[in-house]
Amino acid sequence: MTRFAGFLAAAMGLLLLPAAQKPDAERIGACVQRCYAQPGDPELQRQELVSLEREAAKAIELKNATFFRRVYGDDFVGTLSHGQQVNRAGWIAAVESPEVKYDSFNLSDIKVQIYQDTAVATCLWSARSVLRGQRMSLQMRVIHVYLNTPSGWKVVSGQTTNLPPDVQQPL
Repeated sequence: MTRFAGFLAAAMGLLLLPAAQKPDAERIGACVQRCYAQPGDPELQRQELVSLEREAAKAIELKNATFFRRVYGDDFVGTLSHGQQVNRAGWIAAVESPEVKYDSFNLSDIKVQIYQDTAVATCLWSARSVLRGQRMSLQMRVIHVYLNTPSGWKVVSGQTTNLPPDVQQPL
């Protein structure tokens, strides 16, 4: 009887062992699958990022910060065209600023490079606006760094640079 009880205890232990290890095995399996799985269609990913860049331009024109709350990461860091560094809250405050009103805000020359779960998007922003009562036309080169997260592409860094008048393209 003691032998049978020992055998039963050992068998139960062996049956419970895989169950106890299952979360680790699943986690390792998911990691291996993520690392070795074929990436998604690069052209679809590129088009998604181009769409996000277009949505960002429209959100700026409309002063709609909802887009940036959804797509910009909590740890976003960026630099505005005049050199001021901002976090996500600072960027949203700049977008919502009542000091500027856009007549138009366009984007062109969009280029996207994807490197596994990271992407770099560059483009040209062209704007006609009224800033503190003064009419302005300006162009900026923009770069955004995206990370592909479980909840989609997130902007983690951005840089805007004003173009001097001698290199600006016609608006």
